[in-house]
Amino acid sequence: MASVAGSSLPSCTLLLRRDFELFPGVRPKRLSTINGGRGRRPMVGSPIRAKQGESALQYRKLGDSDLRISEVMLGTYPVPMRKETQGRTDLYIGSWMKSKPRDKVILATKVCGYSERSSYIRDNAKVLRVDAANIRESVEKSLKRLSTDYIDLLQIHWPDRYVALFGEFTYDPAKWRPSVPFAEQLRALQELIDEGKVRYIGVSNETSYGVMEFVHAAEVQKLPKIASIQNSYSLLVRCRFEVDLVEVCHPNNCNIGLLAYSPLASGTLSGKYLDIYSEAAKRGRLSIFPGYMDRYKGSLAKEATELYIQLAKKHGLTPVQLALGFVRDRPFTTSSIIGATSVDQLKEDIDAFITTMRPLPPEVVDGIEDIFKRYKDPAIL
Repeated sequence: MASVAGSSLPSCTLLLRRDFELFPGVRPKRLSTINGGRGRRPMVGSPIRAKQGESALQYRKLGDSDLRISEVMLGTYPVPMRKETQGRTDLYIGSWMKSKPRDKVILATKVCGYSERSSYIRDNAKVLRVDAANIRESVEKSLKRLSTDYIDLLQIHWPDRYVALFGEFTYDPAKWRPSVPFAEQLRALQELIDEGKVRYIGVSNETSYGVMEFVHAAEVQKLPKIASIQNSYSLLVRCRFEVDLVEVCHPNNCNIGLLAYSPLASGTLSGKYLDIYSEAAKRGRLSIFPGYMDRYKGSLAKEATELYIQLAKKHGLTPVQLALGFVRDRPFTTSSIIGATSVDQLKEDIDAFITTMRPLPPEVVDGIEDIFKRYKDPAIL
């Protein structure tokens, strides 16, 4: 779900069911969710309408679950996170949800993975783990803040075990550490499902090994199976998912739905950071928080972004249309998670799904692949 975390970190993600009218006369076949982003108040005051000739948003089944979700969803993870604002997004969304029919909204959130730096989100924990106590506290607090009695999709934000994350690309064997067994994590989640507090479960920032272990443990011990994987995927970040997770998550194999976060690479693919002196760049979080996500600035990502923007212009597309259209059309993508700090950003992102030719023309796809051959995952530092 940009990221979907609510109980563990201050964020969450929403999708609308097909028959829900968010605004009078505006049905979700023409839009996805409209809600708060980046820790700000929900943006629910302006309708987003489709024009004649535009395609309707598609709805797709999420893995083995009964959920049918829109191909674009709103993530409200205010990154980078801060202790002072932890949980606030949940409260905003909970306030908004009070005036909406709960069964018409698909609400996803997360439980934090292993962390030695985020203990402030628990009452009495020095190190956060994905164990029964942490999972339950996370869910109970999130339900209270969200003013709801159940979560549609609960995901583990990142693994309890060591994996290469947060700028790392390759696995470092020396960093291996003991972790909570996969079956133990699933049993804790099973309890919440049995209590009606969680409907379905998923993972995030996960590897092929982790997905297979979760699926195997669920099958052997008759525990709930994960329905989704929320990983980063974009024109600038492809290899980690395409190399083997595509096969693992294939409907004929494990059938795990990809919820692609950062399809615009934290705004990089919009082109706003190419001119570091522009107002858009100055307002962007990669500028506001020096050192944050350096992989998009201190790498070959800039060169690749320039080429993708040139390709978009050549074919009459905006950079956002190209980037979101690419992720939208991948056969393994169930939904893309967008973030927004303004209504204009939200409109541009949603419009990209309904105005961009479906699928992207072959000549555009060929152009993307030509650039990819030269810049495979250029954000690797």
